[in-house]
Amino acid sequence: MRSLLAVDLGLRTGLALFGSEGRLLWYRSQNFGSATRLRRAVHGLLHTLPDLAWLILEGGGNLAEIWTREAERKGIPVRRLAAERWRQELLYAREQRNGAQAKQHAAELARRIIKWSAAPRPTSLRHDAAEAIAIGFWGVLHVGWLEQIPEELRR
Repeated sequence: MRSLLAVDLGLRTGLALFGSEGRLLWYRSQNFGSATRLRRAVHGLLHTLPDLAWLILEGGGNLAEIWTREAERKGIPVRRLAAERWRQELLYAREQRNGAQAKQHAAELARRIIKWSAAPRPTSLRHDAAEAIAIGFWGVLHVGWLEQIPEELRR
């Protein structure tokens, strides 16, 4: 089964893996602490995902380059986007008037995606993991694994 990995970039990184049917398989937040540790971890993580077909990154800069270089070595296509891109498509304008509000609504969307996917429910959901889930959901729509937002996820 092909998969798509979504990453909310940072030294504290949100990760979300989706299967080719568009459902969330797992998600987590991980604090790498330094670019050196991140570089080693990215190599190891991508190695454990042999069926990875897409890497979707929110953000840019040096940390994005670490992910991009490793993905390109493995022949994995990479798509970078800004938060505004997925937020415009998945959140209402009134839900993203400021960053804190957008993060709150991204977390609500992420919880609906978790439930729809029958993924394990979180005891707590960090904003970076929630945003990775939203980024990944945007990704499965854009690579064509889902044709539209399922009715269960609409409000």
